[in-house]
Amino acid sequence: MKITNLINFKINLLQRLRQWLECLEIRNYKLAQLLCKLIPSRCPFERKISLFNHTILYIPPLCKLNPFYEQLVMLRFKSLVYLADECGEDVTAYC
Repeated sequence: MKITNLINFKINLLQRLRQWLECLEIRNYKLAQLLCKLIPSRCPFERKISLFNHTILYIPPLCKLNPFYEQLVMLRFKSLVYLADECGEDVTAYC
């Protein structure tokens, strides 16, 4: 019985963290810039290892295994929109 309570607590905690990330509003220029720099625009783990123009090993993007992937992508998008719309900054440097 204790193990199921612990699992339920962890799942509930993950849900609360996801909701908190989704509800965050970006209203700070420096924070928006930091988030755009820290959160990559595409999955950094995808790799293609080649030898003599032949693919030997392909490592697929593993970002979707991250339980917060969707929320982090949305947070980066909110930051980009804030920088472009509110601050008038050219966001092509973050893409």
